[in-house]
Amino acid sequence: MSAEEPEQRDGGSEMDANPPKRLRTEENSLPEERDQEAEKSSVDVSIIMPVHNASPWLDECLRGVSHQDFTGAVELSVFDDASTDDSRKVLEGWRDRLEARGISVVISGHNSAQPRGVGYAKNKAISQSRGQFLCFQDADDIMLPQRIRLQYDACVLHQNSAYTSHGPTVVMPTWFCSRRWYLEVGPFDEGGKGVPEDLLFFYQSLRLGGGLSRVDQCLLVYRYHEKAATHSVTEETIWKLRVEFLQEKVLSQWENFTIWNAGKQGRKLYRCLSPTSQKKVKAFCDVDENKIQKGFYTYEESKERPKPKIPVVHYKDASAPFIICVKLDMTGGVLEENLKSLQLKEGTDYYHFN
Repeated sequence: MSAEEPEQRDGGSEMDANPPKRLRTEENSLPEERDQEAEKSSVDVSIIMPVHNASPWLDECLRGVSHQDFTGAVELSVFDDASTDDSRKVLEGWRDRLEARGISVVISGHNSAQPRGVGYAKNKAISQSRGQFLCFQDADDIMLPQRIRLQYDACVLHQNSAYTSHGPTVVMPTWFCSRRWYLEVGPFDEGGKGVPEDLLFFYQSLRLGGGLSRVDQCLLVYRYHEKAATHSVTEETIWKLRVEFLQEKVLSQWENFTIWNAGKQGRKLYRCLSPTSQKKVKAFCDVDENKIQKGFYTYEESKERPKPKIPVVHYKDASAPFIICVKLDMTGGVLEENLKSLQLKEGTDYYHFN
């Protein structure tokens, strides 16, 4: 950040009238150790919130923060990424109300001509925070009252995991992890607009042996709208990263495999594989007799001569391991029953890529 564009920071300290909700005991620590760790350890959970032109949604978002039923010490750490609306005014308007609820507030940001991106804002919000655990919150979403309590209770038992809420996808605004694990994995990629910093962080976490656990309750209301940052990341960018990670972590360990779906998605996966991975595909399998009767799929775009022809067989005639390119819950349970009939084990005999 240049001298002409200083970072602005308004650090809210915990008021004497609002001590932490949970008393701490440090009887087993040496005095000098307590002094060194006092500031960091005084906060159990930091809510990490990047903000960019979020004024229309901040009141609902911050109301959700204020209604948390967690009894530990909570901090809200906000980094304003060059907002041009009145987001900063709204945030400051909530400071007294949040601190009255025992939630300390730290707000900073910058006034550059262009935002630096979500990854940058998250990293800055984390660096200025003090919590032992990090609760990620988007400024346009609403956390439900039990969110921090339930995720904290889960995370203290397994600190090498990221925790999400109930739902079918791994959605970044529901993540909760220890600061120690973030420091091990991170920081977030700061490439800016169009970079899926959350997916990149998630893959790096898996590479380092991190886990993923889910609290099977609804913990957050996710707002989907045309101005959401998620729209800056293209489907093809996500697809490319997913294929690369699939090859790195799964296909590199297999001598050969079958793609379950001879249709559009299965063929797309095959075309996007590296030549080495393509040679490992021994067949496509399907339930559609029209596809099966064709006998094979010809890779027309290949520069090889003759062009590769991949057999298409019925799933009962195919052999594991499988990469399954069929969306779950889209076949009325037929896919799940077919998998069950083959007595396959997920993570060994097959992986979903749908």
